[in-house]
Amino acid sequence: MEASPEGARRQNLLVRATEPEDLAEYTGDGSVDFRGSPILKHNTGNWRACSLILGTEVCERLAYYGISKSLVTYLSTRLHEGNVSAARNFTTWQGTCYLTPLIGATLADSYWGKYRTIAVFSTIYFLGMTALTLSASVPSFMPPQCVGSICPQPTLPQYLVYFVGLYMIALGAGGIKPCVSSFGADQFDDTDPVEKTKKGAFFNWFYFCINIGSLISGTVLIWVQENYGYGIGFGIPTSFIALAIGSFFIGSEIYRFQIPGGSPLTRACQVIVAATRKRKADSPVDSSLLYELDGKSSAIEGSRKLEHSSEFSFLDKAAVILWNERDGSHDPWRLCTITQIEELKILLRMFPIWATGIVFFTVCAQNSSMFIEQGMTLNNRIGSFKIPPATLSSLDVISVVVWVPIYERLVVPIARRFTGKERGFSELQRMGIGLFVSTIAVAVAALVEIKRLQVARAEDLVHQKVPVPMSILWQAPQYLLVGVGEVFTSIGQAEFFYNQSPDAMRSLCSAFALVTVSLGSYLSSFILTLVSYFTTRNGQLGWIPDNLNEGHLDRFFWLITGLSSLNLLVFLYYAQQYKCKRAAVA
Repeated sequence: MEASPEGARRQNLLVRATEPEDLAEYTGDGSVDFRGSPILKHNTGNWRACSLILGTEVCERLAYYGISKSLVTYLSTRLHEGNVSAARNFTTWQGTCYLTPLIGATLADSYWGKYRTIAVFSTIYFLGMTALTLSASVPSFMPPQCVGSICPQPTLPQYLVYFVGLYMIALGAGGIKPCVSSFGADQFDDTDPVEKTKKGAFFNWFYFCINIGSLISGTVLIWVQENYGYGIGFGIPTSFIALAIGSFFIGSEIYRFQIPGGSPLTRACQVIVAATRKRKADSPVDSSLLYELDGKSSAIEGSRKLEHSSEFSFLDKAAVILWNERDGSHDPWRLCTITQIEELKILLRMFPIWATGIVFFTVCAQNSSMFIEQGMTLNNRIGSFKIPPATLSSLDVISVVVWVPIYERLVVPIARRFTGKERGFSELQRMGIGLFVSTIAVAVAALVEIKRLQVARAEDLVHQKVPVPMSILWQAPQYLLVGVGEVFTSIGQAEFFYNQSPDAMRSLCSAFALVTVSLGSYLSSFILTLVSYFTTRNGQLGWIPDNLNEGHLDRFFWLITGLSSLNLLVFLYYAQQYKCKRAAVA
């Protein structure tokens, strides 16, 4: 695989810019400036650039959660949809929001780069928010109000304006989600020990900003929508998206950019095809005889060379040089570089770690499903106040907002003394702690449910579909523990996939991490379906009947606890086997 002439020119510039005498001035990770030239460290990147990127993320998350938290209510009360239809539309849209990042990430890593992808998809996001605002404020686009018990159906144009806007937001989020975190991390040079430490802190504050946006939208924006209408309630986040786009462009001259390296999928397929074609060829004992470009530059534009590893040795056959390939002209579908092969090996090594994230987000999915169902059977009055069960899920967000600064300012320095690691814990250690805490959270939910059922029996409420005289605040620990688990696992996962992914696949790997959120929700739904099927046979009420006082929700929570415990053991096994990415020594 040969780089383009322009790519080769940039690579040569980067090589010259990273000679020993210039290391103090230029970045050493291959980043360039807005015009594609090697970039000086001074006055570029770092927290100065990240502040604009983090601000963009706060505004985007504020808008996203401002829509998602009220979507079911809007569909039910304004578009007059039934409960099933509203729930189906919500889950379809939310699932789309976590699958479209694969589109944005592919464009970013292959062709456009992260900056252009964020710019284009932010604009799409803004247009979608504008359409939603118009649908809630312009009379001809607004769905008709109910007259007594009669609720006229919206017209086709009214449906189109709303749903086109809604799915433009889903598409826009797909371009922003995987790129913003990796683009922010790109502002720190991981060849500089000082900046590399700052990069670890960036992921903490990035996740902090996500939850700040969620907290504001779940309180202030929802209140505005309920008291002043959806026109203003949608208009506010629309203006924030416009502000985010403006502030993002302001930083163009101080951002550090990574050059897109072409299609990651194509490169992976080339390795598989080349290795299959040469399956009968003998791999040399000396790995230095495998094909790789001379010098410091990689054949993959924007990517540094990777050191050969012994795992998945079958793939090494793709770099075996046959006698008819020694003339210098190479077909990338027959001969691949070591770096290109190592890219695929990295993805294969990361796969088991990635898969364990699905079960973690299955636990997190209980926040917005079975935890709320459990809360609806508890006494939600605290003095003269009445706490809606769904509102208690905000404790998860509050837990994250509180714990991120605690982790950064207190946990990291203490852990550093024991582990000797600059960031306190490695990414894998951090993820393991979060998986353990999330397992404890579901076990606590099970214990709360056992206590609730005991109260129901003692008060003779088993056959009555009413809340039991037990405070809803008993649920607080499980929500808080899930938040702590997110601080460790979600942030650790984001940092792991960024640091361990190949240079030219960072957005795509970030997108894969986001897909685990969607798959975790789907797995939770699948488990609920199986539980309902197997526990309601032969006329049984099942574990989760309409009247939970007659059921055994505790058994469902113990099932999730067992699954999460097994998942933790699998994670620990593969974490011990995992070998970190290694850049080739020049």
